[in-house]
Amino acid sequence: MPGGLAALLDDVSVIARAAASSVDDVAAATGRASSKTAGVVIDDAAVTPGYVTGFSPARELPIIAKIAKGSVKNKLLILLPGALLLSQFLPQAIVFVLMLGGCYLSYEGAEKLAEKLSGEKHGKTIDEPIEDEVAFEKERVSGAIRTDLILSAEIMAITLNEVAAETFLTRAAVLAIVGLAVTAFIYGAVALIVKLDDIGLHLMEKPDERAKRIGKIMLNAMPHILTVLSVVGTAAMLWVGGGIILHGTHELGFHTLYDASHGLEHAVESTTGALGGVLGWATYAAASALVGLVLGTVLFFVLHKVFGLGHGKEEGAH
Repeated sequence: MPGGLAALLDDVSVIARAAASSVDDVAAATGRASSKTAGVVIDDAAVTPGYVTGFSPARELPIIAKIAKGSVKNKLLILLPGALLLSQFLPQAIVFVLMLGGCYLSYEGAEKLAEKLSGEKHGKTIDEPIEDEVAFEKERVSGAIRTDLILSAEIMAITLNEVAAETFLTRAAVLAIVGLAVTAFIYGAVALIVKLDDIGLHLMEKPDERAKRIGKIMLNAMPHILTVLSVVGTAAMLWVGGGIILHGTHELGFHTLYDASHGLEHAVESTTGALGGVLGWATYAAASALVGLVLGTVLFFVLHKVFGLGHGKEEGAH
């Protein structure tokens, strides 16, 4: 009996160590994947506040909640099963899925930049009177969820690429964890951003002078925060999109752009001393953004000027 108990405890110990190792594998893979998706997350967080523009403050959080719910469904019910099937039966297609997403991000970044420079909007205006608020809200939420599907697909594809060598269960766990964590972060940040002005107004109604000053600062900061978000979102699209294209072309055997970008990065690192790591990274990010801008501009010209597309996009997307 003591021998049997010892054997049982030994088996339990082995299982516990295996479980702990699996948890460590999932945690490590999740960390790698999360860092790679940062640019798309920034873009998503920068784009989403536009979808609550034009609504009363009372409807802002419910709308964000609806979009967040749709985002979870996108990731867990559509993209997660698709990503697992792709990695299991056609892993060589992952790089092409990534590059397709990189083209989309580059195009979106170039389109936003073109709008800023020309003042011309390529989507429907949100300045027209709202005749049916319920229908308007439903349309806006649907548009946001469709946009989220594309950005979420890119997040899941980047994540999948980072864990392609892991076991099936580890891939499933990492995709689910990253999907849920990214959704919570993005829509939590968006909720905070869109309610900052309300928080500022609330503080300004307080009798305490310090609270009033803080509230006034928050109100005055809101336009600048939205402007910074717009700039950062556009830059993130170009940087991430171009970086995906560089990596994808390298994976497919075309090394010129990839090697040139990394060569420039290493040259900056070796000549800038203590700041080499940061400046080297910034150099590669700038090179990636340049590739994204060139590619996005070409796609923008072809789609808008040659085929005349892009005039029916959902309002709020820009």
